[in-house]
Amino acid sequence: MPVESKSSERLRDEIAMLGNLLGETIREIAGDDALYIVEDLRRLAWDNRSGQPAAASRLSGSIASLSPSQLSVVIRAFSIFLDLLNLSEDRQRVRVLREREKNLLTSERRESIASALVHLKQAGKSPAEIQELLDHLNIELVFTAHPTEAKRRSVRSKLRKIRELMAQLDSESRSDETAKLERSIQAELAKLWQTNFIRPWRPSVMQEVKRALSIKPVLWEVVPRNLSELRNALSLAYPDAQFNLKPCVTYGSWIGGDRDGHPGVTSDVTEQTFKWLREAAMEFHLKSHHQLYDSLSLSEMQSTWGHDLGERISAAITEWPALDKEVSSVPPDELCRRWLTVMRWRLLQTQKIELDGSAIEGSYQSPDEMAGDVTALLDSVTKFPGGSLLAEEVMVWRDQIMAFGFHLTCLDVRQDARQYSGVMNELLVACGLVDSIADAEGLDEEHRRKVLVDSLDTDMLGGKKTIDFTKLSPEANDTLELFKLLHRVMRSFGADAVGGHIISMTQSASDVLTVLWLWRQTGFAFDDVDGQDFAKQLPIMPLLETIEDLQNGPGILQDLFSIPAYRDHVRAQNDHQLVMLGYSDSTKDGGYLSACWSLYRGQQELQNVANDSSIELTFFHGRGGSLGRGGGPTARSIRSLPVGTFRGSLRLTEQGEVLADRYDDEQIAHRHLEQVVWSSLLAGGDPPEPDPAEWTETMHQMASESFGHYRNLIEQPDFVRFFRLATPVDEVEQLPIGSRPSRRRGGNSLSDLRAIPWVFSWTQCRCLIPAWYGLGAATASILETVGAAERLQAMYRDWPFFQATIDNAELAIAKSDMEIAGYYASLADHSDDMQLISDMIRKEYALSRDAILAITGRDSLLAGTPWLKESIRVRNRYIDPLNLIQVELLSRLRAGSPDAEDKQQQELQYLARLSINGLASGMRTSG
Repeated sequence: MPVESKSSERLRDEIAMLGNLLGETIREIAGDDALYIVEDLRRLAWDNRSGQPAAASRLSGSIASLSPSQLSVVIRAFSIFLDLLNLSEDRQRVRVLREREKNLLTSERRESIASALVHLKQAGKSPAEIQELLDHLNIELVFTAHPTEAKRRSVRSKLRKIRELMAQLDSESRSDETAKLERSIQAELAKLWQTNFIRPWRPSVMQEVKRALSIKPVLWEVVPRNLSELRNALSLAYPDAQFNLKPCVTYGSWIGGDRDGHPGVTSDVTEQTFKWLREAAMEFHLKSHHQLYDSLSLSEMQSTWGHDLGERISAAITEWPALDKEVSSVPPDELCRRWLTVMRWRLLQTQKIELDGSAIEGSYQSPDEMAGDVTALLDSVTKFPGGSLLAEEVMVWRDQIMAFGFHLTCLDVRQDARQYSGVMNELLVACGLVDSIADAEGLDEEHRRKVLVDSLDTDMLGGKKTIDFTKLSPEANDTLELFKLLHRVMRSFGADAVGGHIISMTQSASDVLTVLWLWRQTGFAFDDVDGQDFAKQLPIMPLLETIEDLQNGPGILQDLFSIPAYRDHVRAQNDHQLVMLGYSDSTKDGGYLSACWSLYRGQQELQNVANDSSIELTFFHGRGGSLGRGGGPTARSIRSLPVGTFRGSLRLTEQGEVLADRYDDEQIAHRHLEQVVWSSLLAGGDPPEPDPAEWTETMHQMASESFGHYRNLIEQPDFVRFFRLATPVDEVEQLPIGSRPSRRRGGNSLSDLRAIPWVFSWTQCRCLIPAWYGLGAATASILETVGAAERLQAMYRDWPFFQATIDNAELAIAKSDMEIAGYYASLADHSDDMQLISDMIRKEYALSRDAILAITGRDSLLAGTPWLKESIRVRNRYIDPLNLIQVELLSRLRAGSPDAEDKQQQELQYLARLSINGLASGMRTSG
């Protein structure tokens, strides 16, 4: 039997086994009647998907007859089964990866680091060109706390335990042990069944920080593994060359620093986050140190080799006499351990550093300094017989130091430009730069820039003029405290601890100058401290979010670079500027195709502006986990970047449920990072040819047509009302899955709604319009011209950007289901306006599906990825009942009492939230 066939059969057997164990758990806890209801609905859903007559009406009728307590059992049953299905599919993926590693050389394995370097070697890249690529290679993956992770950690921990037990089951052959493991799995299922799937309240910001830190052990192990593979691949592809290598994947975070629309993120919270990140990093380093100390029991009595280390140890004791007692407790012949003792003492001294700027004797001033001490150990170990084997574990710690530093992840700060504008108005008045708030608000762009630039180098907050800070608003005072904190962090913890300052909703150069003003003004107290004199500059990142902002972005950047003060600021950062691009809001604003093209063209135009000013530009891609927010495979997105905009450096957000999906399992995390490095090497080292003019013109026409078609939908008079009635957005907004409010500024318009609940709600009702609406109409318009079909197919075949755009839309259309969406649409009233909107969506779905097939040349959706097509087909049978249950619950809720204290309403609200959780598992995405 072929390997793939055996593998698929094993997956089916595993799903069946887990399903049976779940059934037994339901029977034991909820009873036979409960299991009968679950099985009956499962059979009806199966019949419906098999095309049995009247199965759909029987399924919806059965659901309508269930009591709340029965609905609770059914929701939990299908939700848990979908979690188990996801778990089995992930295990299947790991098995396939291991089989490939076993049967293929790494250079032959698809999307491996080695295969990328073989390709570059065959393309004629010299060692010097590869070194230049490696010098620029820097992919920073940034964790965000966007509330899209619907699953509680308590639930994830039990699923993780089941996965561990399944792994033990794989290697067990004794029947008694197999039975014991299966019983342990059933015990976890019993605990899972009786665990509350819904958080009782929203997590705090610090709980979100802790949640992100929980995946760091996997990263700690995986990042050095990828670096080791890169070293090996370089030595195989270029055996006669020596390369300088640094970590090519690092991590950032804005959890604890994202103030945008989040009143809970204060300067105190951000300060605590910086401290936690540093404490966690120190704990990890001490653990790695302990492992090395335990391992390197090498003795000079067996082989003389470590004179360099002996001299270093003596020098360290001379410089820091307190070390003498520490080192003397280690046998004199064990130089590795004596040197590691020196390092441990210095690491513990470094751990004592606080944000007050006080110097600590013997502490490391930077991760580079500590890495240098590890390099000294590495050099000595290498001289020992068999040293090349021993060196690998030493190199792992050095790689961890270089990748994670003393902070694990650098911390970004983000704030809305409009919020800073209000704070700045207060400060302009307080500093006597304008007479009143009205005057400040009335400044046009030119005069606002002038006021900010002219006062930039004068101490306005602590100089001759005395400011009464008690008269400033709490927001203004906290903003000033935040910037002072950033100065203290850079001075005490190092500049690497701070990622950058992101300005959301950037619409003008003055928005960026405001942040520069706040940074400079709060820095006078720290000027010339330790001779720094502002040498450590704050990276300032404008965030361009809407279609209009993306179009105006090049002009904003050009204005900034023409201002000497800002140009000097960029020059102090080695002529390097970061710009963040918002995928979520641009898609909500202009539709999928228009946003994709606006982002693509925006990058090209922004890059041209940077080139004209001799500035290196790095883009920060604010992609969400879902397809409607720029999601999809990371490697695919890197390969599809515009020609000339990527030299090896970029930032990407890792959001919500993506964190657990990519980093819960070490093997999956490794594969994710392997593909990221593979795609980055190819995109930076062997970029495609410039886009043909005919293709860009076609794409421009399609994007324009798509934009108009999409705006026509969302500007329908009753569209917002339809959205609120025909999706569970009200319930999504109330989910306690994230600390941040679902609306930026408390408004009730579509523009005030964050992109997350927007996409989340459409995903729940199986109508993923954020990821395809407008594509069909645009393609239909283009296909009316002669030769268009052949041109679109060529674009799909040979243009990575267009291929990624279409492939992501294809998956979103395949996950959509207009029959299910119709049930949700029935929740709206049956007015002509509501029916018109529903008809528009149905028509565009059909056009978009046909467009995908015309462009790909295939006869069915996902025909090119049969495993994914099969996965969606199988899980539809279990998602359908959850959708129909959710529709029933929404109907009962809206027909019930408006009294929020009504117990029956509260029960229905809880069940609705439970159904949202289950559907998020089934769709493998939320928002």
